[in-house]
Amino acid sequence: MPRKKSATGTAWRDPDDAPELTEEMLDRADFYVGETLVKRGRGRPRAEAPKQQITLRLDADVIRALRDSGPGWSSRVNDVLARSVRSGTFARRGRKRA
Repeated sequence: MPRKKSATGTAWRDPDDAPELTEEMLDRADFYVGETLVKRGRGRPRAEAPKQQITLRLDADVIRALRDSGPGWSSRVNDVLARSVRSGTFARRGRKRA
């Protein structure tokens, strides 16, 4: 009976037979210093304090004006609200819920 061919090919016997590393291989590589991951392959690095997604109801004309202000409008809204909170102008009012 004929012998089946190996699906994986032959194993390297000499380290000099290893293929040359290409720029593409290095770009996709994860780099470690000891146990610490220094460079991830793809994607944005994780933020120390990531933003949270919420649902917020706003008037249609407010949303239209914000979106019409161009790209980055949600970041600008976040900046305005953050400044308001830090300065103390944004404060809880004694409004009673119905």
